[in-house]
Order: sequence, then structure tokens, then C-alpha cells
Amino acid sequence: MAFPLQKTFLCSNSPSFLCSNGRSTATLPAFDLKFQRLNKPFILRVGSMQIRNSSREHSKVSSAAVLPPVPRSIHDIPNGDHILGFGSNLAEDHPGYHDEEYKSRRSFIADLAKKHKIGEPIPEINYTTEEAHVWAEVLTKLSELYPSHACKEYLESFPLFNFSPNRIPQLEELSQVLQHYTGWQIRPVAGLLHPRQFLNGLAFKTFHSTQYIRHTSNPMYTPEPDICHEILGHVPMLVHPEFADLAQVIGLASLGASDKEIWHLTKLYWYTVEFGTIEENNEVKAFGAGILSSFGELQHIKSGKPTFQNLDPFAQLPKMSYKDGFQNMYFLCQSFSDTAEKLRSYARTIHSGSH
Repeated sequence: MAFPLQKTFLCSNSPSFLCSNGRSTATLPAFDLKFQRLNKPFILRVGSMQIRNSSREHSKVSSAAVLPPVPRSIHDIPNGDHILGFGSNLAEDHPGYHDEEYKSRRSFIADLAKKHKIGEPIPEINYTTEEAHVWAEVLTKLSELYPSHACKEYLESFPLFNFSPNRIPQLEELSQVLQHYTGWQIRPVAGLLHPRQFLNGLAFKTFHSTQYIRHTSNPMYTPEPDICHEILGHVPMLVHPEFADLAQVIGLASLGASDKEIWHLTKLYWYTVEFGTIEENNEVKAFGAGILSSFGELQHIKSGKPTFQNLDPFAQLPKMSYKDGFQNMYFLCQSFSDTAEKLRSYARTIHSGSH
């Protein structure tokens, strides 16, 4: 997972956060030049999008701020070298901070992710009885609200995975379902990835996902993305082609983007893939993983308290709120295809050098 974090409350407060998965062999068209201090600009075409190494960007980049090479495939994106946090090292306010057994367990699971190689099956986790109880409580609680609060695409995709309170699904089996329907794949990750690496993964239809689970002391709360958030929040939506396209557009835009542009794309991801809402028959429904994995956030979107705005990818976006409880404002989409096209228009400005 990647990006700034937000607390995920299933009963009271809630926000949530991001992760990604994917065992993928996807590549973009081969190219040798990298987005560093090149003497000549180059342009790579990916579908209708141009990924550009522009002289405009070079003039702004100093030797102390050289952009990293643009990955040519998912193989070029590390899943253990850019962990920002929430792997095995926990903050003092984390529910599991004083539980040495829990921290050792997380460290073991995180190490499995670091060792995973693209093309290999995702390591299977033998979840404990206590961990299974946490999953069962979260799934049961959230399932009560999905029929009335989740978007129709989520409700259509949900049954494809045969989720059961008696068993925590393995990422490998979920990844196979995604590959069948949209070509997306899951890749295990040790913790919170740097936004650039996480977004770059989306370009190759790869979602980096954690495998550890929240602390058993409070099943309705997690300060980070965990397996419950990843599976119930993200995975079902990636079965839907138009939503999957929306996510990949953000990923493609991140290839070769400046640090400032990465931060703006992070916000676009946050307000769509994590906390996006959509209008259905004059009702607000959730499609963002931070809402779908949070009982409290699902209730909040229909409480009459938050405001809703149309998304303008070119506009300055508000600060991402991840420690203040529920979101005060959500962006409301009319359709996934319309939102994807808006994002695609913004992405073209990044790679054309006009942004």
C-alpha cells in the first residue's frame, strides 16, 4: 500500500488508506531512455497517452532532485525497498504496539512479501483462529450495509469472490479472479509503499496489497491498510473494467511525473479510488475502498453531514484528511467512464509538458 494514511474506523470513525497488489508480467512498450537529466527529451506513447521526458521538466530539476528512472515493467518496481511505515515497525499509538507476539507475526508476514518474486504464486498465509475471528466480525458487520450503501458495480462483483466469515481469502486466489476479468493482478507488499512506487504499479495493472491483519483487541479499528481493507475495499471494484481503467489512468500519469505532480496524483487517487462516491438514481453510493472497508464511513456518507462536489482534476485539491475522523467532503462522480476521461485529460497535460 502507499500514500498518506488515514484511520479506518468500522464502527465509529473511519477513513482508510491504500494498498496494492499484483503478480504481473505486464510491460509497457520497450524503451531505453530514463527520466533523468537527459540532453534530449523523448516521448513514449502508451495508447492515447504520451509519457514525455520534457526539456521543461529538466530545467526545473536540479542535480539534487533527479527524477527516478521510469519503470518499463512491474519488475522495475520494488515491493520492499520503499516502505514508509506500517510494516513490522509500529507507532506507540498502534493497538498492537505492546504486543510482541503480534509484532513478530507482522514481521514474519512482511518478510514473505519482501521475498516474493514476480511470476511466483503469492505466499499463502496460515491465519490463526484469532485472526479469522477478526475477519469474520469485519465481513459480517460491513455486509449489513453494502446492499444500501455500495455502488451497483461493487454489488455485482462481490459474489464472484465467495467471501465467507469462516475463512480469510488468500491473495493468490483473488488475484486469479482479477486476472480473469480485467487482467489486474495482486502483488504482496510489506507495508506502506512510497506514493510513486504504488502509483507506478497501477500503470501495470498491479495492486500492491498487505497480508497482515489488524490487532485483535479492536476489530473495528485499524490505523493502516490491512488485509480486511485490501480485500473488502479494493479487490471487488477492480473486477469492473471501467473502474479498473480509471485506476490505471492515474498509474500511467505517474510514470515520469515530477514530485509535485505525484503529490497531486496521490490526492486524485485518494478522492476517487479511496474515498470516491457515485450518483445512482439520485442517491449517493460508495465505490472508494476507504468507505467500503469502514462501517462508520459507510453510514457517514448518508448522514447528511458531509458535502459533495464534482471532481476537477486540474483544480487544487483539498488537504487529505486522515486523522480527523470521517471525511467532511467527498467528490461525487457521475460515471466511471466520465471520471476516467477527466483524469486522462489531466494526465495528458503532464506528459505533454503543458502542465
